[in-house]
Amino acid sequence: KYRAGDVEVSVARKINGLKMKEEYVFTNQSSNEIVLKDIKINTPINDNYPDALTCLTSRAHAHVWAGGNSSYIDAIQMGGKAPHLGVVFTDGKITGYEINARSSAYESSNIRGVIVMVAEGGRLEPGQSYKVAWTVFAHDSRQDFFDKAKDLGFVQATAENYVVQQGEQMKIRFESKKPLKDVKVTLNGKEVEHKQEKNNVLVERVMDETGEALFELFYDDSKSTKVETQVFSNFDELVKKRANFIVDHQQCNNPKDLRDGAYMVYDNETQQIFLNDAPSVSPLDRDEGAERVGMGIFLARLYQQSPDPKLLSSLKRYADFVHTKLQTADYGVWSKVDHTGRNRGYNYPWIASLYVEMYNATGEPMYLEYCYKTMKAMYRQFNYGFYAICVPVEASIVAMRKAGLTEMADDLLADYKKVGDKYLENGINYPKHEVNYEQSIVTPLIMTLSELYLLTGEQKYMDEVKRHLPFLEAFGGLQPSFHLNEVGIRHWDGYWFGKRETWGDTFPHYWSTLTAMSYTLYGRCSGDKSYQKRAENIVKNNLCLFFEDGSASCAYLYPDKVNGEPAKFYDPYANDQDFALAHYLYVMRYK
Repeated sequence: KYRAGDVEVSVARKINGLKMKEEYVFTNQSSNEIVLKDIKINTPINDNYPDALTCLTSRAHAHVWAGGNSSYIDAIQMGGKAPHLGVVFTDGKITGYEINARSSAYESSNIRGVIVMVAEGGRLEPGQSYKVAWTVFAHDSRQDFFDKAKDLGFVQATAENYVVQQGEQMKIRFESKKPLKDVKVTLNGKEVEHKQEKNNVLVERVMDETGEALFELFYDDSKSTKVETQVFSNFDELVKKRANFIVDHQQCNNPKDLRDGAYMVYDNETQQIFLNDAPSVSPLDRDEGAERVGMGIFLARLYQQSPDPKLLSSLKRYADFVHTKLQTADYGVWSKVDHTGRNRGYNYPWIASLYVEMYNATGEPMYLEYCYKTMKAMYRQFNYGFYAICVPVEASIVAMRKAGLTEMADDLLADYKKVGDKYLENGINYPKHEVNYEQSIVTPLIMTLSELYLLTGEQKYMDEVKRHLPFLEAFGGLQPSFHLNEVGIRHWDGYWFGKRETWGDTFPHYWSTLTAMSYTLYGRCSGDKSYQKRAENIVKNNLCLFFEDGSASCAYLYPDKVNGEPAKFYDPYANDQDFALAHYLYVMRYK
């Protein structure tokens, strides 16, 4: 027993085989009513990233769900092999979670931090007690986790789709192992109709209003859990609004500025382009090149579906800016027009992808020549072992062959095969890049090898993709929220790319759509249509980074607090998030 002022804390632990139950009872020992608050539980899950091999053999991804009386942490081994660790709360109401111990002093991008679960608390009369308890257990799979959780009284909440358009039906399901009593379901606080089928509660509702839609289940007297969903007016219109916003508000239109024609960071608070002239932790991540190229790729893909002279005029100015201001005569790539800072490997395939999409939009072969020379420059400087994001493997070869540039296509395909061979040689020994190990180190391998399989039919590429797919799947959780469901864990981008410069879980972060790209490609290779469905779920969940007026945010900081400071906000910078829409357009092409 422990004492905290007038509160006595009794701790009990019981181990039974591969299961441990732990409970904390808080009792008011004073003669007055007290308010019990700030009940926070540190959960030391080993969610950090020293290097890929260590991660894949002895680290876990902690998938957190603060779902009221049905809350959990599902710690999936990063290598995907069982046993995994489940933590299910059986008493007490978990209202949220926090992240602590995040700073540059704590390995910055390579340690997720301490996950702190926050319990509700409340008023205690003299002698009255409040209990928080959880059970820790081993499990073999996601399904095994939920089966064992429901044995403990857990109510599993799911949605058929977490993001829908106005007028579409939302289907919500709550599953229990035992009958639920006193059931009520609300949508944003207002009671809605539901059906009870045996131990399950079903809600089917046409969604009339746009915005976030919180479904809450109340059951068994005072218990509750939830599903977080979102409704947009129309997906196609949302994408077009975003495109118009970029053209109207985020393209530099100043002939006296060397950045004239560039797509740039936009500050939603000041409602103007951010000129990158203020002190920041990472000015390199707010410049006129690098990840901002995603805006150009998105717009060029959109133009192919919805031709618009205004859009094409903007795109041609942008492509000319990239070619003449960010690139050198030998097709080197820089992030800034003054060619200072990093010669960064990631920049090359993004610009090459832009050129492929510009060819597809205009039919002008010069863009394919630019693509070819950009990729050749990348391989000259970085060789074949770099795990580059979004290399246009299939798109470039298909476009070059379509344009009759067969010799160019064959030469570039030979380079891509050298990359593939290097990936096969490395196996699970992923090299460190800007982060020691991350979801966007696994996806380049899966995407590149899948595209090589589509181009060549060589089975060795597909065999290796199947080997690595569980590593990628382990990054995504199954929480009932558009912020979290199948969204890969990332926890540093808000610091490097956002105005608030905040560490902590970014759910969603747009690079989670790389998983969607990987799933679509795997589905195309394997014929397994379930992966395409999962890909669509991910890209739709990422649409929350875009708003009905066309503005956008580079990251959503999902925890309640990080290092004690309030979070749960969309960062004010529109920075690098438009890759999510480029990937949305790709994934939905195969719907």
